[in-house]
Amino acid sequence: MELNLVERTKDSVTIRIRDADKTLIQPLLSKLSEDADVSIVRFVDKHPELEEPILMVSTKKGTPEDAIKRAVSIISEYYSKLEMKK
Repeated sequence: MELNLVERTKDSVTIRIRDADKTLIQPLLSKLSEDADVSIVRFVDKHPELEEPILMVSTKKGTPEDAIKRAVSIISEYYSKLEMKK
C-alpha cells in the first residue's frame, strides 16, 4: 500500500491510497471514528472521477496526522498481542 498526500489544511488531510488493502483500511476507519478529536472520517474507494481510493480525515482538536498515528498505534498494539494457538 502506498500513501500520497493530496491536500493538507490546518485541520484536515486527503490521502490517496494506491493498492489499498481494505483489511487494513477498515480497522483504521473504525479507530479514527472512535477518536473524540476527529470530526470527519471518509474513505472513498469507488468513484467515476477517482483512479485510486482516498481517505479524508478532519479534526476538531490536534492535527489529522496525529489522529492517524494514534489510530495506527492502537491497531498495531492490538495485533502485536495476538498469539497463535497450537
